[in-house]
Amino acid sequence: MAIAHAAKEPLDALLPSVVGDSPAMRAVYRLTRLVATSRASVLLIGETGTGKEVIARNIHRLSPRGDGPYVRVNCGALTESLLESELFGHVKGAFTGAVDNKTGRFEAAHGGTIFLDEINSMSAKLQVKVLRVLQEREFERVGESRTIRVDTRVIGATNRFLEDEIDAGRFREDLYYRLNVVPIYLPPLRDRVEDIPALASYFLEKYCEENRRDPPEIPTDIVDRLRQHDWPGNVRELENCVERAVVLSHNQPLQFEHMLPGQERRMRGAHGKPTDLDSMIQLLIRSAVQNLPDDDGNLYNRLIRGVERELLEQVLPLCDNVLVKAAARLGINRNTLHKKLAEFKSPLVVSEEAG
Repeated sequence: MAIAHAAKEPLDALLPSVVGDSPAMRAVYRLTRLVATSRASVLLIGETGTGKEVIARNIHRLSPRGDGPYVRVNCGALTESLLESELFGHVKGAFTGAVDNKTGRFEAAHGGTIFLDEINSMSAKLQVKVLRVLQEREFERVGESRTIRVDTRVIGATNRFLEDEIDAGRFREDLYYRLNVVPIYLPPLRDRVEDIPALASYFLEKYCEENRRDPPEIPTDIVDRLRQHDWPGNVRELENCVERAVVLSHNQPLQFEHMLPGQERRMRGAHGKPTDLDSMIQLLIRSAVQNLPDDDGNLYNRLIRGVERELLEQVLPLCDNVLVKAAARLGINRNTLHKKLAEFKSPLVVSEEAG
């Protein structure tokens, strides 16, 4: 069985179709192998594109159910009524368009695993029905009173923190605890940049083979620039970028512009310094929080007032110390700017109008 093969490998050994040797991913591999041997429900947590389905498939493959069915359902892609029919099935005549009986995904996954992706998007009504399957291992098809019993392992996945969804009243707390027996957090690519060279090489080989092309070397300068990208789409975005480069390079040396056309604004500048405003703010706040004394007790006021004062004193000289021009640049009222300068006792000499 699959689990016998897994037992011969270290718990943090690489998994099929998963690339990366960073400490964060080693922790994922270890948890994946540990949980695979159990019957426990698993909750995969991570941003879009971090590889949650790949991990779900590995949990199934390494489990005693590995020879059984693996069924995937994207809960966010269907309306409530369609998702209910998809999960639990229906009988002929249950609703308009139900011309035949239909086997639901839970029933189809009997003896195996069902992967519920984007489970956070599921309606309250369906959350109750899924909770019953987890607790009682039974359900009824839509339009039928006969109870069906199943032995199906459930792996859920979400790109949101379900604790916040519970607080907002959008997710049942009891279902959360049933799913969250073993949570596995999939780190975003920006938190494991050391894996980017291996990932890029893996996808390069894959798409060169698909397109019958010889895989070129990835120049060091391109690898360095890939490391500096913020990767909001995570591994999926990197995969798309490499595939694009393979197609556009047409057996010529790879060009960075083929991978990330028009994305320079999201790159980090020299020495890893961010060049977009959001990243600059994030870096500033992180530095302040991590480096100021824990017992300061006045972090908010010091930080906000300090940023505000520095902003005014940087913008005014750029506007020739003209109040009207600076206020327009800042997007605030001239009187507000005047009051702020007085409040901060700014040494700058300003004029009301341009000379």
